[in-house]
Amino acid sequence: VQLQASGGGLVQAGGSLRLSCVASGRTFSRYTMGWFRQAPGKEREFVAAITWSGGSTYYQDSVKGRFTISRDNAKNTVHLQMNSLKPEDAAVYYCAAGKWPTAVGTSQADFGSWGQGTLVTVSS
Repeated sequence: VQLQASGGGLVQAGGSLRLSCVASGRTFSRYTMGWFRQAPGKEREFVAAITWSGGSTYYQDSVKGRFTISRDNAKNTVHLQMNSLKPEDAAVYYCAAGKWPTAVGTSQADFGSWGQGTLVTVSS
């Protein structure tokens, strides 16, 4: 599957951004989708995931209550709404698709396809 992420940019602390990821190439609606991020000098980390049906969502503790992941299976799209952004949220954000149909996971090993990344910069 090919993934194309967009929506990154520069925002002031406390502001909002909405990331989008469009998938093509396989049955999007059967796969868990996730967002990960990597800040300079740090390891890539899990941010959020949503199951194939959209029935369950998972978040890193530091973004709970601020970020919301959603998906539109009719449009092969997954979104990450980011509110109350903090300087520590600045990173390159990657969308990812699960390796196996209907499988649920939040580790990088659970995801087999990755987008190119979109940069989020948060000024203090």
